[in-house]
Amino acid sequence: MNLAIDFGNTCMKLGLFNDNILTEVKVFERNKLKELEKYVLKKNIKSIIISSVIRESEAFIKTFIKRNKIIKLENKTKLPIKNLYKTTKTLGKDRIADVVGANFIFPEKNVLVIDIGTCIKYDFINSKNEYLGGSISPGVEMRLKALHNYTDKLPLIKRREINNLIGNTTETSILSGVLNGISAEIDGIIEKYKIKFKDLKVILTGGDIIFFDNRIKNSTFAEPNLVLKGLNVILRYNQC
Repeated sequence: MNLAIDFGNTCMKLGLFNDNILTEVKVFERNKLKELEKYVLKKNIKSIIISSVIRESEAFIKTFIKRNKIIKLENKTKLPIKNLYKTTKTLGKDRIADVVGANFIFPEKNVLVIDIGTCIKYDFINSKNEYLGGSISPGVEMRLKALHNYTDKLPLIKRREINNLIGNTTETSILSGVLNGISAEIDGIIEKYKIKFKDLKVILTGGDIIFFDNRIKNSTFAEPNLVLKGLNVILRYNQC
């Protein structure tokens, strides 16, 4: 059994895999490293792959390096795709895992991955299995905080679902602007990719897809565990 762990800024998400089959997903808060370690110790795990943007992952590696084969995803890690990104040292590991997962789901297809979280990341891999790059824009919470932080009177609004196009309070006006604005952005970018690339597949992922899965006009495929699945593909590729 293989284990993939995504150490993110707010939480640690892990997936257990039997070959390519995702059998279990668990999420731990960032400050619950000991709980994560206890959970892993109970499992019969052969190999582990880690994608991380936080220091806690180093403590985890020290704990398990003697009993498990561990791969930490880095810019020099062997990949089953061709990476044409020019600044690989600054490329987010989650972005790489996303496109590897997308390529596994839709092999030899033009695929646009839209990862909606703290930031909205658009990443494209073509039918030649080449990762070309993409774009990054602010996510829901970042936009809500920006409206509050860069004005004198707009309140800080908690993100929640609304169906209003026309807000009739300051809160619903802000939520309408942010949610409908992001939806229009996503649809607009998908249309631009569809003009440039034939038979485009679009995958939505990330913690905030719940706000947009039904808002996007274009046909999309939702995969909330795309990073974990991509990490497992990379792990298996390096086991060969």
